[in-house]
Order: sequence, then structure tokens, then C-alpha cells
Amino acid sequence: MAKLKKPTLGVIVGSRGFFPKHLAASGRKTILELLEKEGINAVCLTPEDSPNGAVETINDAQKCADLFKAHRDDIDGILLTLPNFGEERPIANTLRWAGLNVPVLVHAFPDTAEHMTIKDRRDSFCGKMSACNNLSQYGIKFTLTALHTVDPNSSSFKNDLRNFVATCRVVKGLKGARIGALGARPAAFNTVRYSEKLLELSGISVDTLDLSEAFGRVTHLKDDDSAVKQQREKIIAYANVGPNVPGEALNKMAKLGLVISRWMEENRLDMTAIQCWTSMEEFFGIVPCTIMSMLSDDLQSSACETDVAGVVGMYAMALAAQKPSALVDWNNNYGEDPDKAVVFHCSNLPKQVFTDIPVMDYQEIIAGTVGAANTYGTMYGRVKADPFTFCRVSTDDSIGTIRAYVGEGELTNDPLTTFGGYGVVKINNMQTLLRHICENGFEHHVAINLSNVSSAVEEALGKYLDWDVYHHR
Repeated sequence: MAKLKKPTLGVIVGSRGFFPKHLAASGRKTILELLEKEGINAVCLTPEDSPNGAVETINDAQKCADLFKAHRDDIDGILLTLPNFGEERPIANTLRWAGLNVPVLVHAFPDTAEHMTIKDRRDSFCGKMSACNNLSQYGIKFTLTALHTVDPNSSSFKNDLRNFVATCRVVKGLKGARIGALGARPAAFNTVRYSEKLLELSGISVDTLDLSEAFGRVTHLKDDDSAVKQQREKIIAYANVGPNVPGEALNKMAKLGLVISRWMEENRLDMTAIQCWTSMEEFFGIVPCTIMSMLSDDLQSSACETDVAGVVGMYAMALAAQKPSALVDWNNNYGEDPDKAVVFHCSNLPKQVFTDIPVMDYQEIIAGTVGAANTYGTMYGRVKADPFTFCRVSTDDSIGTIRAYVGEGELTNDPLTTFGGYGVVKINNMQTLLRHICENGFEHHVAINLSNVSSAVEEALGKYLDWDVYHHR
């Protein structure tokens, strides 16, 4: 993920000529002050560019479109605000002529019963419908606020704004995103098959690297190389490394981590999907879990079993929440409660999702096949009891579309003694969700993020990327 930066919104202040001018001026001021408080940069006409810095005429529309085009690389989305009825055609023309193809949030100021004379009446309630009608005619996609009209300084609008900015991050981050697929899909995991071409149609590219090439690059690194030593120190500082973990295993992790980091940098990769079972263990002698955990913790999402579609869901939520995502299995029922389940992975979960610093140990499942000595590097620990969002992305080649499901739940403190990275989840109406997963052929993997961003992710994937999204509620 690119270095975190302040979001930037283009702002259109819509105004209609025979409505009170002072409403446009005060509305513009209110919106710009709010954006500044929220840490959002604004690109907006000034009162020197047009009356009250609003868009009212065809000339204003051209000026605003030109301004937006000049800031094309900076603008993440557009906020259309209506302090009065607004002039529908200039608004739509501004967006068409700017040609930014970014998310648009439509906001309308509320009237107050005490100020309904010709001097102060806004009519934004009605004007919003006309603006949306024109945007629909123009084929411009847009997002609505939770309330039809809403005070910009209310908690409701602030939540709308934050969700919208999260949606903008997802859309901008996925368009042009680059995935590194390291290794082949494990033969036993047909479930993680995906269509590279369908992803490419959505602007998401996949670069591949064979495991043998990665192992070959490792052989060129020496234990005493300064870069290898630095990487090893990062690993030791990151996890609770027990005395049973061999030094040779730590050196292998450091070298592999360095190879992956350099590969990602050289190819401008945003996220990775890495082969594990069981080539990594048999022919290299470690599991890559710690390295992948560190990448995800740094918002460079990393999925195991070469689950390319799975890492897209991880990355979408990381973009929305600005927090790391993890990939887990929907793994077990939890007792008799139909709304609870156990989530689990071996694991490569990012450090920030654990209750404590994760313990590095050997991978108990694979150890039974390849020996414990070849499986050091897994992350053990329990996931925090917090609200969370889940997301699964999948490509459906049979109908040529990308599908996804999203929803929210909570991770609980219910007692559980097991191994790997694990937690107990509670999701309302979970049996309906599980039926949807099975009937629609979704994978057993799901991405989770300790945040509440399902609405922002659904809006980004469903409306702006045009994927088929089911939002579980």
C-alpha cells in the first residue's frame, strides 16, 4: 500500500440563481471548515472564480471541471453539496467534463422550520432529487448520505463522510493494484482457483514468480550480509521467538523476507499470495508465516495457499480501515450456538490482530508430514475480542464476473483452547451466511479486519467496481 496520505476531495457547491445567495456562501464555508477538521484536503472554486465559489452556470461548470482536471492525480472523490436547490445541469456537466471517474457523494443541507421564508428557504430536499436524476441520466455513479438532508456538523454526516472517504480509498487502491503470486496453487486446493483475466478487467494485475526462482535468489544471500542481519533483527523484534526456534530457520526467514520485499519493490507490488503447503517446507525448510504476517501488518496484505482472490478482499478492507487484514478459515462450529463459529489459520495473521505478541513456533499440522524442524515460523495466538468486518472476493468464470460477500460481527472472549491463530466469532443470522457461501460456491477462506467498514467496502466493490456483492446483515 502506498504511504498513507491525507485524502483529497473535489468539492462542488451547487447553487440556483433565484435562491438566496447567502446560503451558497455560508454552505461552502461550513463544508470546507468541516473537511479541514476531518483532515481532508479540498479542491474547490473560490469566490474569485465564481459567485460564492459555487457552480451555477455553464461557465462555472467549465471552470470547476478544469480545476478538477488540473488536480486529477490528487482527487480521490467528489463531494457535491447543495446549500440550496442547486442547478442540476451545470452540476452534471462539471462531473462529465472533468472525467475523473471517481466516487461522488451527494449531500443536501436541511431546512429549518423557523427559516422557511423566501429569504432563507433552501429547497435542497427537492434539489437533491433533480441532481441525482441528472447524474443517473449522465451515467454517473454516486453515493447517498444516510439521511436525505443532513446538517454537515452532525454525527450522521461525519459518519457518511468517513465511510465515503474509505470507499474512495478502496476504489482508488484497487484500480491499478498489483498482486504478486509467489508459487503455484497447491494441488490440493482447487478452491483457490481464480481468473486472472477477470481481475485484469477491473484494473488488478497479477505478477508471478516461481518458488524455485525465489529459492535461487536466496542462495545468493549470505548469513552475514548486513541486509540479512537487519531483516533477522526485525523478525526477532516482531514476534515472541522462543528458544526452541533454530538460528538456521531465522536466517532462512530473513533471506526469504528480503527476497520477497525486493521483488515487491522492483515490481511495484501492493500485496502477495504465497504458496506454502508443502513445497516451502519440503524444499526450503521453513513456513513463510512470519514474513507474511509482517507484510500484512504493514498493510501489504499477504495470503497463503496462493489465494489471489482472497488477498484482494484483505487489501480492500485494509484500504478502507487503514488497519491490517487477516485471512482465516471458517473452521469449526462453536458448541450449539448457530450464530457462533471458530476462525483459524496456521497462522500468518498480522501482529496487530492478536491479543498479545504472537509466539513463533513450528506448524503442528504440516510437521506431521515433513517434520517439525522444517516448519518453524508460524504465528500462534488468539485474536482480539473486537468488532470486525469480513469479506470474500471470488471470480466466477462461468458467468464472467467477480463476486464478493461482506458483513460484520464480533470476535468474542468465549473459552477456547487450540493452536495456531484463532478466535470465536458471533455473526447475526450466521446460518444464512453459511448457506449463501455454500450455495454460491465461495471458498473456505475469508478475510477479516478489526473494524466496521462493510458498508464502505460494499459501496466500493458493488457500485463503483460493478462486482456482484452480497451484504450480509
